[in-house]
Amino acid sequence: MSTGWSIYVIALVVLNLLGLWGLLAWTSRRRPGDPKPDETSHVWDGDITEYNKPLPRWWIIGFYLTMVYSVAYLLWYPGLGNFKGFGNWTSAAEHDADKAKQDAVLAETFRPYDGRPISELAGDPRAVELGRAIFANTCATCHGSSAQGAVGYPNLTDDIWHWGGSEEQVLQTVLDGREGVMPEWGTVLTGMGGENAVLSVATYVRSLAGEVPENDFFAAQGKGLYEGVCVACHGIDGKGNQDLGAPDLTDGYAMYGNSVESIMETIRNGRHGVMPAHRDLLGETRSRLVASYVWSLSSNTAGREQSPEAQ
Repeated sequence: MSTGWSIYVIALVVLNLLGLWGLLAWTSRRRPGDPKPDETSHVWDGDITEYNKPLPRWWIIGFYLTMVYSVAYLLWYPGLGNFKGFGNWTSAAEHDADKAKQDAVLAETFRPYDGRPISELAGDPRAVELGRAIFANTCATCHGSSAQGAVGYPNLTDDIWHWGGSEEQVLQTVLDGREGVMPEWGTVLTGMGGENAVLSVATYVRSLAGEVPENDFFAAQGKGLYEGVCVACHGIDGKGNQDLGAPDLTDGYAMYGNSVESIMETIRNGRHGVMPAHRDLLGETRSRLVASYVWSLSSNTAGREQSPEAQ
């Protein structure tokens, strides 16, 4: 708040308090010549008379005490423009104190799960239930209440992991987040292979997942362009690179859709996906619990335990 607005607020508050004080003092005082409370001359039906009796003294004193309390309140708490108050109270400090108390309660609740391996927690029904509750509050907005994702948000119930599905990799994803970037290749590919270059690469990419190409020429041209541009991330065989988050193009799953149009859009204009970091929001133990829940959802948990590198 600027100094000018601060002065305006302070002046407005002071004038209102003084005005209320003066109004109360003026209306509660009887003056010479005022009619008696029962002599207002307002009479109806012969025997119904309107009186004008003053408020009881204790009530008037109560009003004054209320205004005195208001002044004390405004001096102690920040209610006068930029004046912070002698109590140095802030809503942020109040929030932080309340949060610290609740965090202590949560820490005690989650203490039995501190540092336990993800696979061990995934076998503990109580831990999985807690992880499911944390997931519903924190992760379901993007991944859905059933964790099956949506367009642009990965399905967490299958065994496809772009950044790896080992215990450590899943936990790292939750704690520190991920950022996947697919560059825009439309202009580059068009310069290399003409106006059908993007379509050709999309056709070849679909063939890597077992789709029979409708046009063998496009598939053949797409293979050459793929090997000149895409292999750096996705590999010569299309198996991807988990260190980069580059997806496996041979498994038939495409997070943004596997139609020709969707794949062409991805190739032409790129994609930018962000999984937010939850270390500061959830802390180590709650992140570990939600990671164990996510890890337990995969249909290939047993196989992944035996061979993490297969993911």
